[in-house]
Amino acid sequence: MNLRFGITGKLLVWFLVIIAIFYGTILGLYINVQQVVGLSGSIVAKNYAIASGTKKMMETLLSMEENKQKYLLLNKPDYLVFFNEAQHTFEENLAQVTRLTAMGHTISTVWRDISDDYETYPDAAEVSTYLSGEVKDPEAVNTFWIPEPVINDWISRISGERLKNEQEIEQATRELNLKGRLSAKNGLIGLAISSLVGLLGIFYLAYSMIRPLRELMDGIREISSDRLSAPLKVRSQDEFGELAHAYNEMSHRLRKEERMRSDFISMLSHEIRTPLTSIRESVNMIREQVMGPINSRQEKFLGIASMEISRISELLSHLMQASRLEPGLLNMQLEPIDPHTFLSECTHSIKLAAESKKIDLRIQVPSQLSPIVGDKKQLQQAMLNYLSNAIKFSEPDTWVTIGARQHRSRNRLSFFVKDNGPGILEEDQAFLFNKYYRGQRERERLEGVGLGLSIVKNIVESHHGTVWVNSQVGKGSTFGFTLPSAPE
Repeated sequence: MNLRFGITGKLLVWFLVIIAIFYGTILGLYINVQQVVGLSGSIVAKNYAIASGTKKMMETLLSMEENKQKYLLLNKPDYLVFFNEAQHTFEENLAQVTRLTAMGHTISTVWRDISDDYETYPDAAEVSTYLSGEVKDPEAVNTFWIPEPVINDWISRISGERLKNEQEIEQATRELNLKGRLSAKNGLIGLAISSLVGLLGIFYLAYSMIRPLRELMDGIREISSDRLSAPLKVRSQDEFGELAHAYNEMSHRLRKEERMRSDFISMLSHEIRTPLTSIRESVNMIREQVMGPINSRQEKFLGIASMEISRISELLSHLMQASRLEPGLLNMQLEPIDPHTFLSECTHSIKLAAESKKIDLRIQVPSQLSPIVGDKKQLQQAMLNYLSNAIKFSEPDTWVTIGARQHRSRNRLSFFVKDNGPGILEEDQAFLFNKYYRGQRERERLEGVGLGLSIVKNIVESHHGTVWVNSQVGKGSTFGFTLPSAPE
């Protein structure tokens, strides 16, 4: 089953992953915080209560024993009152500690034993009843006293519980500190993982989106440069996959239509050339008076007919050449070419056309240039197309510069033709080398079908070179191509 997982789905899944990690981290922190709160609550509710209670119970037991001895020695009733107050405080703290079990805390059995032992002696309420009476029975006082060995035993046992409680507090404090550091560590780890996953997700999604877009842009640039690109690889079933499918269908249809157009032009040019040749020969025979004498008026119109026939023949030659000169399909005869000789021959071939328009041809060639390897006839055709355009667009009594320059790495050589014509609009420059393209101003002023520069491009790219143009409106244009130098 082929599941379609779109861009929105990918974004949603990655968002859910990040949210899950984030909330997992929050949950872990919450659990740790709850443990810390529970542990700190236990310390406050139990251990601090025991610590406070043991301290006061030990103090009150000592106070009870001290007031007992003072009363027996000095026989003053005030010491009975002090004894009663200390006993009352002891009872309160002992009850506070024993009540911890009712609050759900676990305490030592020592406290229950001390409480049971204490119940065998008169409590503070009985002592208060005795003190509030009008008649004081001296014999009753003896029943109030808790034996000194018992008090010492209680103090010893309470002191032991106090020490254990301090050890529990210390251990709980360490555990509390450990859990706090663990919570901070887990929080940082969760934050780092969330950030890392988010960053990786951004890179993955950006790469998965940018790569097909870049491939699509490259394909569109090739089509806009009059080259039919290879089909795009469909790597996903999302919207980009659909876009790649649509592009491949469009590219296939364009290749098919381009092939049909080239075949049609080639066939049409071939079929028209034969009757056109017969017409041109007939017109020439009439002009040469083979069929009999002609007057000046007839001569004039026959000259116009001959010129138009020549123009149509030239147009057909360009059409056939454009359909034949495709990169990688040329039958080239490679040979070493000297740049100086190459430019001189090109200049000589175009010299008559330049002189008829009173245009001066200037050559700028350095003394030392590396040779190139290529088909001399085809490269001359490319350079002559540049020169023809330069002369066509230049005003009379101006000049055209033809030259070459070596790149610093000496592995490439550039040839150029510079004119002083009207220049080319910036929006037209990207399409100049496309088949049949002509700028808006050229369509209005000059004739042609826009094949000359396309032929140059096909020839140069067949030699593994590149074509280029620099132009400013009102300041002329420079057309050129760059070719690899011959290996030394």
